[in-house]
Amino acid sequence: QVQLVESGGGLVQAGGSLRLSCVSSGRTFSSYAMAWFRQAPGKEREFVAAINWNGYSTSYADSVEGRFTISRDNAKNTLYLQMNSLKPEDTAVYYCSSRSYFRIATIPSDYAYWGPGTQVTVSS
Repeated sequence: QVQLVESGGGLVQAGGSLRLSCVSSGRTFSSYAMAWFRQAPGKEREFVAAINWNGYSTSYADSVEGRFTISRDNAKNTLYLQMNSLKPEDTAVYYCSSRSYFRIATIPSDYAYWGPGTQVTVSS
């Protein structure tokens, strides 16, 4: 049974930083692409960043390009999202997700497994 558990969310002032982590269990973590999505109240879930199986290929939403960095440590079965220069519009629940394929995708329906999410709140 695949499990994804996020951590690292919290309350931060605009301009601050947070680092999210997602620990995976139940499958061979290093074989599959991973991604972060987010969902703000009243809005649809949106793509944030994705990384392929070996970490050599990444993709970012335009809204976070240059501020967020996705990475993975396959030895630790862990996915990360370093978030810098945070803005109030980054406030959302952030979800870790895993594909059943090694290449990146940016659509939620392309991801088979999801964590419960972690709240990120950015105050102005």
